[in-house]
Amino acid sequence: MRARYTGLVAAVAMASTLLVSACGATAKQGDDTAAGATGAADGKPASGLQLMVPNSPGGGYDTTARTAAKVLESDKITNSVQVFNLPGAGGTVGLQRVVNEKGNGKLAMQMGLGVVGAAYTQKSKATLNDTTPIAKLIEEAGAIVVPKDSPYKDINQLVAAWKADPKKLAVGGGSSPGGPDHLLPMQLAKAVGIDPKSVSYVSYDGGGELLPALLGNKIAFGASGFGEFLDQVEAGEVRVLAVTSEQPIDALKDVKTLKDQGIDLVFTNWRGIVAPPGISDADKQVWINALTKMHGSKAWKDEEAKRGWTDAFETGDEFGTFLKEQDTQVADILKELGLA
Repeated sequence: MRARYTGLVAAVAMASTLLVSACGATAKQGDDTAAGATGAADGKPASGLQLMVPNSPGGGYDTTARTAAKVLESDKITNSVQVFNLPGAGGTVGLQRVVNEKGNGKLAMQMGLGVVGAAYTQKSKATLNDTTPIAKLIEEAGAIVVPKDSPYKDINQLVAAWKADPKKLAVGGGSSPGGPDHLLPMQLAKAVGIDPKSVSYVSYDGGGELLPALLGNKIAFGASGFGEFLDQVEAGEVRVLAVTSEQPIDALKDVKTLKDQGIDLVFTNWRGIVAPPGISDADKQVWINALTKMHGSKAWKDEEAKRGWTDAFETGDEFGTFLKEQDTQVADILKELGLA
């Protein structure tokens, strides 16, 4: 039976740091509301916005946030957007910070599928249901990657060695158990006849930590969003054995999909932005308006094409409904698996 795992809905069916002070990230809500309303009404660029990345520099969230900030600034949709990293516990340290910043309409957090699962596996007091949904931005295929000196030249060689001794070949990912980089190798194991419970999975806090482990041969292979590895692919430091999309990726034209190599699995991840609870309608609209303009810009379309991102834009209540569905489903599945 053909297995297709698009986003969390199907995917979960199986199993440096720059800190800003609390006062620096929080302004008087009255001032935020007034500034936000003015920016939305008079067409001037929004100002004073901060975008938190809840894991280490260099990962997928970090790349997405900094790319968005660059486009927002270069197209004069906003004034300077401060992007900062607050890593820890699979993204839940950042999630707690966002929830604690109730009413701060200037702050938002880059997030995605990984934070959904981490909120449960890390037993976070803060949940995504406590946040204000702003926008879903993109979807991205996963990739199976090995260092340049790996003995495995294609995915079938890797799978053969993995099946022979699943515990010996460690796989690393940039998310906690329950996140996309964990779910991908679990689903891949199931698809090739390996018991997922026998997989040796090593969790790293984002692609910024995963890459050094891969390049240092601390793991046999990595499973993460392919965008995490593009620079290293171009530099010849890593080799992508397969992408997990339905069709080949333009950014990796020479890399075949899992399907094209006889493994019946499709898997995609997604990324979006949420804000603290209790922000004003005006501040929420400033974020949505800015990201909507960004989404419609040529610069953003160019970045999506360059990075192989699939457009998945939706905002406000529509994104909120999607988040609640994802949250409910991952909670149910992780409880079933004993991971929450």
